Amino acid sequence: MKLLLTAALCAVMITGVMPAPAGAGAIEKACRQSDRTAASPSLCRCIQSVANASLNRSERKTVSKWFSDPHQAQVVRQSSRSSDERLWKRYKSFGENAARVCS
Repeated sequence: MKLLLTAALCAVMITGVMPAPAGAGAIEKACRQSDRTAASPSLCRCIQSVANASLNRSERKTVSKWFSDPHQAQVVRQSSRSSDERLWKRYKSFGENAARVCS
């Protein structure tokens, strides 16, 4: 499971250090502001687009915080709360879609 989390976070977080444009969503902003260096701004836009189709606004806001604090993703994954379980399943699906669509 740790490998899946790492792969999903890498797929979502790979980026340069360019600031996000004013109209960027929470995921795109977090992607661009992360310390990843292997991707372009277009990847962050693609990931945001997949997030828009996969996650609701509240989920996107929560997931965007995981860029700067990946441990919180683990907290949600390991939680016994049903709402966290639902979020984790949707996040996992989002990560798989983003890896497929944006690579």
